[in-house]
Amino acid sequence: MYQDFQSHLQKELSAITEAGLYKNERIIVSPQQAAIKVNTGQEVINFCANNYLGLSNNPRLISAAKKALDERGYGMSSVRFICGTQDRHKELEKSISEFFGTEDAILYAACFDANGGVFEPLLGSQDAIISDSLNHASIIDGVRLCKAERYRYSNGDMEELEQCLQKAQGNRYRLIVTDGVFSMDGNVAPLDKIYELSKKCNAMIMVDESHSAGVVGKTGRGVTEQYSLRGQIEIITGTLGKAFGGAVGGFTTGRKEIIDLLRQRSRPYLFSNSIPPMVAAAGIEMFKMMSETSELQDRLHKNTEYFVGKMKEAGFDIKPTQSAICAVMLYDAKLSQDFASALLKEGIYVTGFYYPVVPQGQARIRVQLSAGHTQEHLDKGIAAFIKTGKELKLVK
Repeated sequence: MYQDFQSHLQKELSAITEAGLYKNERIIVSPQQAAIKVNTGQEVINFCANNYLGLSNNPRLISAAKKALDERGYGMSSVRFICGTQDRHKELEKSISEFFGTEDAILYAACFDANGGVFEPLLGSQDAIISDSLNHASIIDGVRLCKAERYRYSNGDMEELEQCLQKAQGNRYRLIVTDGVFSMDGNVAPLDKIYELSKKCNAMIMVDESHSAGVVGKTGRGVTEQYSLRGQIEIITGTLGKAFGGAVGGFTTGRKEIIDLLRQRSRPYLFSNSIPPMVAAAGIEMFKMMSETSELQDRLHKNTEYFVGKMKEAGFDIKPTQSAICAVMLYDAKLSQDFASALLKEGIYVTGFYYPVVPQGQARIRVQLSAGHTQEHLDKGIAAFIKTGKELKLVK
């Protein structure tokens, strides 16, 4: 049978290639940071990593990881409840709870697992999940694994959210689910208004802080800090793989009983290895750093404001953003690929995004700013965008 299936796959791949949409992976041969080197020998400025605070190659985190490697070994070779729990895991969970002002936390291999493992253990067919239309794929997949009734409201549309909540009043429990920052647009969820509706309509809230923790809020504690709701939200999920050092590992944090039940029944937790000790140790060190100063967040906010302002001045179509994500709208999928390729020749590393990652006709280049970017990096990136934009007749 595989010969027939192989032919089918080859046709699918050929169609993707002919449309100019084949995803090629560029190979980095240096540490992940603002300026990187790729396997062609070219040195480029990276504007497409989730390295918001510039911590992916931070000496303090590397030192903490090396020390843990010597003291606690390389891997755990076990799930948590058998023999996969070290003191480092418990200390990191405590650090996460303290950072977000919550009661407890549970670690996962990734936030995809955290979102995949949160709904099914907590909610059943009598319950309702009300989800923002632009929520991350991991939330969508997690909801699919749960038998709860599903409602969806348009991105940030509070009137539609209230309508969904009214329809769900016959359900036993209601859970509103939203990204904190929507990863493709960069907008922040209106959590203050969501919170008001949750009180009005007797619902709980879950927020995925993956692109907002470390980024928004005065001290980088995410959207709950930004809207003065720290400790008031029932469930928060997030990752260590973006602003928090850029490695692996996800988490769910929130009400004690919720976390306790997840430890008993969440399948990605029960059937996946613990994160390596060195990752846990670096995470602990990272939270210590963030409790000492907001210098990195301040620098990130300054860089973002400068870059977005200059790009708007140049005439680019920029999605409204309240985060470190700057979505440069191009609308055409192939154009996004061609634009990214042209920028690479100018020493600027970005990626074009198109369907199915974003809706049809909404192709873009997502620029992600970092505290690791210098003024020189920013100016070089802006100049390359303007040059390429003029060559492709997108700006004057």
